Amino acid sequence: MSTANFKRIVLKLSGEALSGEAGYGIDPTVIQSIAKQVKDVVELDVEVAVVVGGGNIWRGIVGSEMGMDRANADYMGMLATVMNSLALQDSLENMGIPTRVQTSIEMRQVAEPYIRRKAIRHLEKKRVVIFAAGTGNPYFSTDTTAALRAAEIEADVILMAKNNVDGVYTADPKLDKTATKYDQLSYLDILNEGLGVMDSTASSLCMDNNIPLLVFSISEEGNIHKAVTGENIGTLIRGNK
Repeated sequence: MSTANFKRIVLKLSGEALSGEAGYGIDPTVIQSIAKQVKDVVELDVEVAVVVGGGNIWRGIVGSEMGMDRANADYMGMLATVMNSLALQDSLENMGIPTRVQTSIEMRQVAEPYIRRKAIRHLEKKRVVIFAAGTGNPYFSTDTTAALRAAEIEADVILMAKNNVDGVYTADPKLDKTATKYDQLSYLDILNEGLGVMDSTASSLCMDNNIPLLVFSISEEGNIHKAVTGENIGTLIRGNK
C-alpha cells in the first residue's frame, strides 16, 4: 500500500488539460480520467484542493489582444474556470467523492462563495474543494490563484499538472530537440532565467511563502498518484535547490 508524502495539496490543472486531443472544450473522457486519479489520491487520506484554468474555453489575454477591454476579457476567463470546475465536480461526485466548488465571484445558485475557513473545514472532512473564478480580480492568472490559495490553506505542495509536457526544460522541447529537463530548480532560477513555468507574481508568492511546486505531465494515467507518493517524476521547484 502506497503512502502519501503530503497531507494537503493544491492540484493546479490547466484548462487545456481538460480538452484532450481537441485542444478546446471539455473532453468527458479526460475529465473522468483526472477525477479517477484524484479519487486515488483522496483514498490515500490526502486533503485535495484543485485550481482549474479556463484556457480550453476562453483566454483573457487573447480577448485583450483582439481589442476587448482587458478586465472584461479576464472576467470571461474566470467564468470559463467555473464551467470547468462544475464539470470536474460532477465527475468526482459520480465516483462517490464529496466535492465543493468555491468561487471568488459570487454565484450562489451554482457554488459556494470562497471562504477560507470554510474551505479548510471541507478539506478536514475529506471533501475535495475546487477553487473557481481565479482570485476574482482581472490581471491575475490561475497560477497566481493556485499560489495564493496554497498559502491561505497552508498546503504542503502545489502539483502543477501540465498537458503534453513532463517537467521544466531549458527550452520548449517541441521546438528545440536539444532541450533538457531539469530535475530540480529554485524559484530564483525560474525568475532569473524567465522559464515559462508560471507567471512572476505566482513564482514570487510561492518563493515568499516557501511552497514547493512539482511540475509534471497529466497525460499519463496515474501521475498524480506518483507525484503524491514521492516517485521521481517531473521537476521539483523550491525556495532553494
